[in-house]
Amino acid sequence: MKKISFMAILSVLVFGAANAEFQPVNPTTTSAKGGFVSGAETISTVKQIMEMRDDVPVIVKGNIVQRMGDETYLFEDSTGSITVEIDDDEWRGQTITPTDPVKLYGEVDRGIFKTELEINYVEKL
Repeated sequence: MKKISFMAILSVLVFGAANAEFQPVNPTTTSAKGGFVSGAETISTVKQIMEMRDDVPVIVKGNIVQRMGDETYLFEDSTGSITVEIDDDEWRGQTITPTDPVKLYGEVDRGIFKTELEINYVEKL
């Protein structure tokens, strides 16, 4: 009796695993690569960002006013200033001065003692 029960359980596991492997892919579950997005962008302020949690995607408008270190800059809008980290390849060949308005796309990097932004894309306005 033990052998029959063992074989029944084993066959269920083997056939169940084999069937799971051949499930058709549902095209609605694949991630999109781009396209149209309806609605306007939500622009966050520095003041709002200081209250956000870590890894929240944000868009900010303002000016990069100062270089603070290697790939680290000071960004300002009408509500305050925040440190932003911009990798060299994110500039995409643009030259930006403190008087040039910019739109920065990135995410909140919240630490224990300070909050920064990690920027993925810089747009000169």
